[in-house]
Amino acid sequence: MRDSVSMKFAIPKLRSSACIACTALVLAGCSTLGGKSELECMERAMYFESHRSSRDGLIAVGSVVMNRVESSQFPGTVCGVVGQKGQFASGVLSRPMSERDLPKVREAARAVLGGERHPLIGNAMFFHNAQRRFSYGNMHYVLVTGGNAFYEKRRKNLVTQPVPPPPIEELTGR
Repeated sequence: MRDSVSMKFAIPKLRSSACIACTALVLAGCSTLGGKSELECMERAMYFESHRSSRDGLIAVGSVVMNRVESSQFPGTVCGVVGQKGQFASGVLSRPMSERDLPKVREAARAVLGGERHPLIGNAMFFHNAQRRFSYGNMHYVLVTGGNAFYEKRRKNLVTQPVPPPPIEELTGR
């Protein structure tokens, strides 16, 4: 049994370790401290990034999140990916969502977490609003759906689709 002196020094050490672990979670973008599950983080990414315009758009955004989770270039959790600073919509993990849109978003999030992917997303880990144009030579576009243009970053000599293709919808409909 420990005496009161050892206990006195053990508690600050425990608090210090816990504090370091909490800080690491926050810096990694994990929302575990905020009580958000992987499902909620996925829903939030889909909700704020897909414009809630179509199931294809929701599934494509979720597919990009999962491609990032599986890549060593990004955090290894959904909440870590979605919470990365500057990667998703501002306030993605904190802004309120409309209850009206949640059933469609929740169904799509569960489908993606269950293994469904957009059939044309491939290895794409990036997207932007389809109305915007960028002059970077390393953007290989794979899909436009749900108001977003999805692309892979490649070496310039490997880009074969440098402009977004026409939008495609209803490939993932149920």
